[in-house]
Amino acid sequence: MARIIATALRICKQNFPKRFSSENLPKRPDQYRIATLLCADTIAAVGVTVTILGSGSAGNCTLIETETTALLIDVGLSGRQINDRLAQLGRHLTDLDAIVLTHEHGDHTRALPVLCKQHRLPVYANRLTAEAITDELQSELLIAWHLFTSGTPFSIGDLVIEPFPVPHDACDPVNFLIRHQSHAIGILTDLGHVTRLVVERVRAANLLILEANHDVRLLQNDTARPWSIKQRILSRHGHLSNEAAASLAGEIAGEHLHHVFLAHLSRDCNRPELATRAVGEQLYRRGARHIRLTVATQDAPTTPVTLGT
Repeated sequence: MARIIATALRICKQNFPKRFSSENLPKRPDQYRIATLLCADTIAAVGVTVTILGSGSAGNCTLIETETTALLIDVGLSGRQINDRLAQLGRHLTDLDAIVLTHEHGDHTRALPVLCKQHRLPVYANRLTAEAITDELQSELLIAWHLFTSGTPFSIGDLVIEPFPVPHDACDPVNFLIRHQSHAIGILTDLGHVTRLVVERVRAANLLILEANHDVRLLQNDTARPWSIKQRILSRHGHLSNEAAASLAGEIAGEHLHHVFLAHLSRDCNRPELATRAVGEQLYRRGARHIRLTVATQDAPTTPVTLGT
């Protein structure tokens, strides 16, 4: 309730500055409730907001929030980075309802021990992922695991999360379609190739976070990586190239898809302009010129995007 009231007042101040100026802010609890009711129509239109706190080979973390629910998808940045970037958005760990994990790799779980010590958040993962993380930590840290089954939807607050399996070199990796009312968010990173199941699961997305990990030529010519690492990245259980990302984006592009975030870009083997060109040209050929294309970076949060306004 406190979060709803605070958000109601923020929205009211933005939309009705004279009525809700600093000197006119409610002083009593009953007035706060009235303020919430006055803004009911505005609140209903806010919908679900997506902010990528950071994405790349060194760490990935996405904030998804509605008026009543807030969660992090993966926590691969450092604990300090996550806290700092939440603070930039006016958020705190205590505002979160849960952490939801795609798989156990460090660039998706790095901050888990720190965040769980700071604030005992529920952590959602499938069983094999939870077991792999527990084995890796080898500590007495007690994580409040909430286990889900790949392929079976579950709810956190007013968000419905639909996990589906993806081909990646982890124990039991998944990605998600996250629904809020009539809107859907696709999370699609860390997969070596696009299966028919993947296409069908994210086809409903209005906003898609899509891996564009590498440019094949840059990866092949990279002298810092041994051939074994290159083979892993290029394999059917590795990561999507710009061209593979473009092909998927083109296949699911339609009037319902409005935003595509290109994510998990390699710092050494990709360039934002290369990823944007590959995916943008495919969308242009498909006539999907209405889709907003944004590159997520490792170093700063993306501008929040709200579905439902």
